[in-house]
Amino acid sequence: MTDAGWDDLKLFLHVATEGGLSGAASRTGLSAPTIGRRMLALERTTGRTLFARSPQGYRLAPDGEILLEHARAMQRAADGIADWKGQAFAMPIVSIGADAWLSGFIAEHTADIRGQDDRFRLCCKSLHKGMDFTYREADVGLVGRRPESGNIAIRRSVSVTHAVYKASALAEEDDLRWVSLGTESSHAPADKWVFQHQEARIRTWTNSPELLAHLIASGNGRGVLPCFVGDALSGLVREGGIIPELTYTIWIVANDDDRHRPEVRHVIEKLGQLFGRERKRFAGERAQTGSSGLAH
Repeated sequence: MTDAGWDDLKLFLHVATEGGLSGAASRTGLSAPTIGRRMLALERTTGRTLFARSPQGYRLAPDGEILLEHARAMQRAADGIADWKGQAFAMPIVSIGADAWLSGFIAEHTADIRGQDDRFRLCCKSLHKGMDFTYREADVGLVGRRPESGNIAIRRSVSVTHAVYKASALAEEDDLRWVSLGTESSHAPADKWVFQHQEARIRTWTNSPELLAHLIASGNGRGVLPCFVGDALSGLVREGGIIPELTYTIWIVANDDDRHRPEVRHVIEKLGQLFGRERKRFAGERAQTGSSGLAH
């Protein structure tokens, strides 16, 4: 059996499955006489009678049934190896991690980051608690604080501003309660601002940043939002000006080893260009209408 080649065993599988030489010939493109000679050679190599031959075809002998199970197991293993090998040539993945607000913005603008001809897969991650680049939670991260350590590459981007918003239908009302993120879901300074300054007047809160704007827009009270989110919702109006202490800079961060990958370098460049074009929106210098990047 040691000299039985995998090619002969694959041919044996075809003969056993098709029940004869003609069926195996149509599957493999080899002639029936050639296949017959190779099956005889396989029997000599294994020292076993594998087929009971008759005018009706090739019927498996008892030893042929045993070999068939072994050959099927070998085929499954070969298929698994082929799949594993093929994965090495699959399109690479680039993951972008950001907080709930920025990940919504990225989801709206994937066409600005990856074109139809770009050969990579994109994963958008919402990581509101922040990112650990030691464990590479994302290939490219958008963070609000400049990392001070780690083997990472850093690019400074735009400033993000915040303001108080309320439903436009309540624009004339002064005595409004507040809407906030719950303390267990508050990680950035803007998340904590309402609890720190208006805790006694909070009437509604949520553990989901994505729901905060919806709660404000539906008239539950006033709340703090990034200007690029609040200004994009037609049902909201600002109350007062920008809150200076909540302004922060977006840093585009990647592991220093990964940033040399062509697809990662491409994403970093496209993100920089996208934020540059939308600089005024993030700075709160203009109001925009349209989708907000929130789930509806």
